Amino acid sequence: MKDSTVSTPLTIGKSKKSFQVNKHLKATLLGGVVPGFLIILWEYLSKSGFFPAHLLPAPTIILDTIMTMGQDGTLWGHLGITLYRLFSGFLIGVALAVLIGSIVGYLKKAESLLDPLIQAFRSIPSLAWVPLFILWMGIGEPSKVVLIAVGVFFPVYLNIVSGIQNVDRKLIEVGKIYNFNSYQLIRRIILPASLPSFLVGIRSGLGLGWMFVVAAELMGASEGIGYLLVYGQNTYSPQLIISSIVLFAILGKLTDSILKSIETKTLHWQDTIARKA
Repeated sequence: MKDSTVSTPLTIGKSKKSFQVNKHLKATLLGGVVPGFLIILWEYLSKSGFFPAHLLPAPTIILDTIMTMGQDGTLWGHLGITLYRLFSGFLIGVALAVLIGSIVGYLKKAESLLDPLIQAFRSIPSLAWVPLFILWMGIGEPSKVVLIAVGVFFPVYLNIVSGIQNVDRKLIEVGKIYNFNSYQLIRRIILPASLPSFLVGIRSGLGLGWMFVVAAELMGASEGIGYLLVYGQNTYSPQLIISSIVLFAILGKLTDSILKSIETKTLHWQDTIARKA
């Protein structure tokens, strides 16, 4: 008797999707092994007195601190304002980086004119901008958002310029054979070819954005996760300090995972080692 089961495109699609979900779940579980082990070890050493409680509280105390702030509502206000500052600065920084980086990467004269100055600005430490932005814009939201935008701008700019300038010349020649104009070359060849580098720059920019949030929220902030760090220091509250650091780590990982997922879906056409693994 012949097997009556017939593979259809629908069942194949479901099977492929199920395989991808299982693969993602396994990767997630594997990624949690080391953090889980370190948390258990941390808890044990704290409870046994190896780590002094007034210097490094146990993970259960950190979790209790975060849950208490969540229950009384203070946590959500701090999270909200920090995310607002981050994404406002992130969008401004990325927009400027895309605009200037595309021009510099595509036009040799623009690179000679603009890139030396941008590279000089890139060498300036983040905290060096703080007093200047406070002087220009005060301690309100504009100075914080602009500082974050500055941090996001440089890695995105560098990756865009690098991605455009490293496009294979053979691809450009193929476009010229088909009589593509400059707009068609950029849209159909240069942008797709430089997209992997651009997406890496976006992730790097977001990571730096989170670091610049801390510097921004030291600029006279009265809300935000960075403010909680300063408040914990002033009140000698290590559990609040570490809770803030943990929140930064969790939020940073979540946002990076979102960008990583977008990168994977956008670059599905790539035949790379990572996709074969």
